[in-house]
Amino acid sequence: MVSDSCIQENLRRSKEHSDEMLEWLRGKGKTAIIIHDNPDPDCLASAMALRHLLAMKLSREAVITFSGMMGRSENIAMAKELEITLTPLELVDLDEFSVVCMLDTQPGTGNNSLPANRRVDIVIDHHPQREASNSCRWVDIRDDYGVTATILYEYLLAQNIHIGTKLATALFYAIKSETQDLGREAAQPDRNAYLHLFPVSNKRILYEIAHPKLPVEHFRTIHSGVENALIYGKLLVVNLREICFPEVVSEMADYLIRLEGIETVLSMGHYNDGVVLSIRTTSTQLNAGEVIRRLVAGRGVGGGHGMMAGGILTQLPSGPAALQEAEEYLTGRMLDELAIGEPVPVRLIASGQA
Repeated sequence: MVSDSCIQENLRRSKEHSDEMLEWLRGKGKTAIIIHDNPDPDCLASAMALRHLLAMKLSREAVITFSGMMGRSENIAMAKELEITLTPLELVDLDEFSVVCMLDTQPGTGNNSLPANRRVDIVIDHHPQREASNSCRWVDIRDDYGVTATILYEYLLAQNIHIGTKLATALFYAIKSETQDLGREAAQPDRNAYLHLFPVSNKRILYEIAHPKLPVEHFRTIHSGVENALIYGKLLVVNLREICFPEVVSEMADYLIRLEGIETVLSMGHYNDGVVLSIRTTSTQLNAGEVIRRLVAGRGVGGGHGMMAGGILTQLPSGPAALQEAEEYLTGRMLDELAIGEPVPVRLIASGQA
């Protein structure tokens, strides 16, 4: 049971941070909220909350921008059911905005498409702080939180702003999704927010988001992934090859980490001119974020937390040979990281079983 003093301390901290941010924003012009490419529930809910905060405290509209695509059916359903207005970054003239905010991402991470020469004023995130964030005007990075949306939830509470049903549903689903119902990297503030938001969330909308109709490509990808998965002791490596949308890589990692006897999953897929990567682990001895940064060093970008991480190998030559080389390279590096040695790989589905 979390103590009242702990809750009050979190709110005090959020009150100080949000007061300072709002004071700096007062009198500024148009605001752009940039979320990471191929947005997920955490950045969607965080952006929705920040836009509400600015509207209520400063009477200011903000534009939520993103790049890439939303391919995962649950994320599409979330944006539709909760009426989250999103504008592609390439359609936005950033010269028209006097304030640029980044949520659930940071400058230089490689998972957002803001040009490197563009100024970022505000960063709110729960990932480890990047060096480029040091030059931003106002930063609130809490890598001891499991979810960025929890930080924005505390801002709203601290500022005595009413959280309506749709916003409560968005924030709750973000925490639910990011922490797998508080089972993965949930800090006490995330648990507190989850328990307070659930009673005021719209249960019908939650059901519609969590149980959308799935396109046939979803099942074909699962079939391909399971068929191609290789097991190296407690490590499972799955190469989805050509993929239709980037989120399917993490979706497959989340699915296969449940396999009995597996502690770590490395999932990958070829998208555009790069290889999208995702790591999931149940091992408390492994830091997935640090591992993936070492995996892609010199060849791409990556980051994450203890149990989950993502990244991309950039500028991969086209063709199956290059993808095979990438899989062999990444698998070798993962085996070294896990000190597994060189076990003979075993197919998850043996020939003739599919």
